[in-house]
Amino acid sequence: MSQEKSTGPVVVTSLLIGMGLFGTATPLNKIVGDNFSVFTASFLRVTIASLVLAPIVFAFSDRFRNAQRSDYITILMIAAVGMVGFTATMLYGMRMTTGVIGSTIMSATPAVTAMAAVMFLGAAMNWRKGGALGLAVLGVVLINVLRDREGDGGDAMLLGAGLVAVAVCFEAAFTLLSRRLSEGITSMEATLGASLIAAPLFVVLAFLFDSRPFDFSEASAGGWAALLCWSVGAGGLAPVIWYWGVRQAPGALAAGAMAIMPLTALLLSYWLLGETFRWVHVLGFGLVFAGLLLMIVEHAKSEE
Repeated sequence: MSQEKSTGPVVVTSLLIGMGLFGTATPLNKIVGDNFSVFTASFLRVTIASLVLAPIVFAFSDRFRNAQRSDYITILMIAAVGMVGFTATMLYGMRMTTGVIGSTIMSATPAVTAMAAVMFLGAAMNWRKGGALGLAVLGVVLINVLRDREGDGGDAMLLGAGLVAVAVCFEAAFTLLSRRLSEGITSMEATLGASLIAAPLFVVLAFLFDSRPFDFSEASAGGWAALLCWSVGAGGLAPVIWYWGVRQAPGALAAGAMAIMPLTALLLSYWLLGETFRWVHVLGFGLVFAGLLLMIVEHAKSEE
C-alpha cells in the first residue's frame, strides 16, 4: 500500500527549511573559500557533516544492511563527483565570483539535471525542459555580461562563474547517480557513505594542492561560523529534513518548494556578503528563476 501524502504544516515546514538550508551553501561557500584552503575546508565540511549524519543514520535506518554491491560502486562515484568534484569547483569558483552570480548559476541546476537526464538516461524531451535550459543560459550570460565593470575581478570573475557552472554539472551528476541506488539504501545512508569516502581523499588533495594545508591561523571567527553552518546546515541537516518531507509530501508540493533554495541564496548574498543590489540582478536572476518555475511545473506533472 502506498503511503498517504500530506500537505500539513509540519511537512510544508520541513520542505521549506530543507531547501532554505540548501540555499545557504552558495554564499557560505564564498566566506569559507576566503578563510580556508579549498581542500582543507572540504575535509572539515564532510567530517562535520558525517558527525551530524552518522547518529541519525544509525538510529533510523538499516545501517547499509540492505545495500547491494552496485550501491557501493555508485556511492564511490557520488563521492568522487558529487563530493570532491562539486565541492572543489564550487569553493574555487566562489573565491573569484560574486554571491549573486553564483546564486544565479546554481539556480540553473534543475534545468541542467533535466537535460543531462535527456542526454544520458533517455528521458523524454519537451518544451518545458528546453525552455528552462534556454532561460537559464540567457540569464547567466546577461548577469555576467552586464555586471558592474567598475569593481575588480575581470576575467577572474568570469573564470569563477565558469567553475560554478562546472559545479552545477557535478551536482546534476550527483542527482542522476543517486537515481541508480537500489531501494535497499536510503539517501541519508548514501550521503554518509560518500562523505566518509571523500574525507581521506580531501586529506590527500589538501597536502598536494593547498598552499597551507590544515593551517587555520588566518581563519576569522566569521569564517569558522560559516564553515560550521555550511557543514551542519547544508551538508548534514538539509538532506535529512528535505528527504523526510519529500517522502511525506505530494510531488507538486515538493517541486514547488525547490524555489526556496535560489531565493535564499540570493538574499543571503546581499545580507551576509554585503553585495550591492543592481537591477541587472533582477533581469538575470529573473530569467533563470522563470526557467526554474518551468522545471517545477515539469516535475509536478511527471509526479502526477
